[in-house]
Amino acid sequence: VQLQASGGGLVQPGGSLRLSCVISGITRNIRVMAWYRQAPGKQRELVTYIISDGGTYYTDSVKGRTTISRDNAKNTVYLQMNSLKPDDTAVYYCNAALGPWDLPGRFWGQGTLVTVSS
Repeated sequence: VQLQASGGGLVQPGGSLRLSCVISGITRNIRVMAWYRQAPGKQRELVTYIISDGGTYYTDSVKGRTTISRDNAKNTVYLQMNSLKPDDTAVYYCNAALGPWDLPGRFWGQGTLVTVSS
Protein backbone atom coordinates (compact mmCIF):
# COMPACT_ATOMS: atom_id res chain seq x y z
CA VAL A 1 0.00 0.00 0.00
CA GLN A 2 1.33 3.41 -1.00
CA LEU A 3 -0.12 6.76 0.00
CA GLN A 4 0.58 10.06 -1.72
CA ALA A 5 -0.61 13.20 0.03
CA SER A 6 -0.83 16.65 -1.50
CA GLY A 7 -2.59 20.00 -1.22
CA GLY A 8 -0.81 21.72 1.62
CA GLY A 9 0.32 25.31 1.50
CA LEU A 10 0.17 28.72 3.07
CA VAL A 11 -3.27 30.09 3.85
CA GLN A 12 -4.53 33.05 5.82
CA PRO A 13 -6.60 32.58 8.97
CA GLY A 14 -10.19 31.94 8.01
CA GLY A 15 -9.20 30.44 4.69
CA SER A 16 -9.70 26.96 3.28
CA LEU A 17 -7.61 24.14 1.91
CA ARG A 18 -8.34 20.72 0.51
CA LEU A 19 -5.83 17.96 1.04
CA SER A 20 -5.80 14.84 -1.10
CA CYS A 21 -4.41 11.38 -0.48
CA VAL A 22 -4.16 8.87 -3.30
CA ILE A 23 -3.93 5.24 -2.24
CA SER A 24 -2.46 2.57 -4.47
CA GLY A 25 -1.25 -1.00 -4.25
CA ILE A 26 -3.01 -3.93 -2.60
CA THR A 27 -5.80 -2.16 -0.75
CA ARG A 28 -8.52 -4.78 -0.37
CA ASN A 29 -8.02 -5.08 3.40
CA ILE A 30 -7.93 -1.35 4.05
CA ARG A 31 -11.14 -0.29 5.78
CA VAL A 32 -10.14 3.04 7.28
CA MET A 33 -8.43 6.11 5.87
CA ALA A 34 -7.31 8.71 8.34
CA TRP A 35 -5.59 12.07 8.56
CA TYR A 36 -3.12 12.81 11.32
CA ARG A 37 -1.21 16.01 11.92
CA GLN A 38 1.92 16.99 13.77
CA ALA A 39 2.47 20.57 14.82
CA PRO A 40 5.96 21.88 15.63
CA GLY A 41 7.08 20.58 18.99
CA LYS A 42 3.98 18.44 19.47
CA GLN A 43 3.06 14.81 19.10
CA ARG A 44 1.26 13.52 16.06
CA GLU A 45 -2.49 13.53 16.61
CA LEU A 46 -5.49 11.97 14.91
CA VAL A 47 -7.61 14.55 13.09
CA THR A 48 -10.27 12.48 11.37
CA TYR A 49 -10.99 9.16 9.73
CA ILE A 50 -13.50 7.59 7.40
CA ILE A 51 -14.54 3.96 7.40
CA SER A 52 -15.45 1.97 4.30
CA ASP A 53 -19.12 2.00 5.37
CA GLY A 54 -19.05 5.80 5.40
CA GLY A 55 -18.75 6.33 9.11
CA THR A 56 -16.57 9.21 10.19
CA TYR A 57 -14.83 10.57 13.24
CA TYR A 58 -13.50 14.06 13.92
CA THR A 59 -11.43 15.29 16.77
CA ASP A 60 -13.15 18.04 18.72
CA SER A 61 -10.84 20.82 17.60
CA VAL A 62 -11.85 20.44 13.92
CA LYS A 63 -15.54 19.53 14.22
CA GLY A 64 -17.75 21.78 12.15
CA ARG A 65 -14.79 23.07 10.12
CA THR A 66 -13.51 19.91 8.49
CA THR A 67 -14.93 17.25 6.21
CA ILE A 68 -13.34 13.97 5.22
CA SER A 69 -14.59 12.24 2.09
CA ARG A 70 -13.51 9.57 -0.33
CA ASP A 71 -13.80 8.98 -4.05
CA ASN A 72 -13.48 5.25 -4.54
CA ALA A 73 -13.27 5.57 -8.32
CA LYS A 74 -10.18 7.73 -7.92
CA ASN A 75 -8.79 5.86 -4.88
CA THR A 76 -8.54 9.22 -3.20
CA VAL A 77 -9.43 10.56 0.21
CA TYR A 78 -9.95 14.27 0.74
CA LEU A 79 -9.70 16.53 3.75
CA GLN A 80 -11.59 19.77 3.29
CA MET A 81 -10.58 22.29 5.93
CA ASN A 82 -12.43 25.56 6.37
CA SER A 83 -12.16 28.48 8.80
CA LEU A 84 -8.52 27.61 9.31
CA LYS A 85 -6.76 28.83 12.43
CA PRO A 86 -3.07 29.29 13.22
CA ASP A 87 -3.40 26.27 15.53
CA ASP A 88 -4.11 24.15 12.46
CA THR A 89 -0.56 24.70 11.29
CA ALA A 90 1.06 21.28 11.03
CA VAL A 91 2.33 18.61 8.74
CA TYR A 92 -0.67 16.52 7.73
CA TYR A 93 -0.26 12.81 7.10
CA CYS A 94 -2.70 10.37 5.57
CA ASN A 95 -2.84 6.90 7.03
CA ALA A 96 -4.41 3.61 6.01
CA ALA A 97 -5.61 1.06 8.53
CA LEU A 98 -7.41 -2.28 8.65
CA GLY A 99 -10.10 -0.85 10.93
CA PRO A 100 -10.60 1.80 13.63
CA TRP A 101 -9.02 -0.60 16.12
CA ASP A 102 -5.86 -0.62 13.99
CA LEU A 103 -5.25 3.15 14.04
CA PRO A 104 -2.74 4.36 13.33
CA GLY A 105 -2.22 1.82 10.58
CA ARG A 106 1.23 0.94 9.35
CA PHE A 107 0.79 2.72 6.02
CA TRP A 108 1.68 6.42 5.94
CA GLY A 109 1.85 9.09 3.30
CA GLN A 110 4.80 11.43 3.17
CA GLY A 111 3.09 14.41 4.80
CA THR A 112 2.02 17.76 3.45
CA LEU A 113 2.65 21.04 5.26
CA VAL A 114 -0.22 23.36 6.10
CA THR A 115 0.73 26.80 7.36
CA VAL A 116 -1.99 29.15 8.58
CA SER A 117 -0.60 32.63 8.94
CA SER A 118 -1.30 36.20 7.96
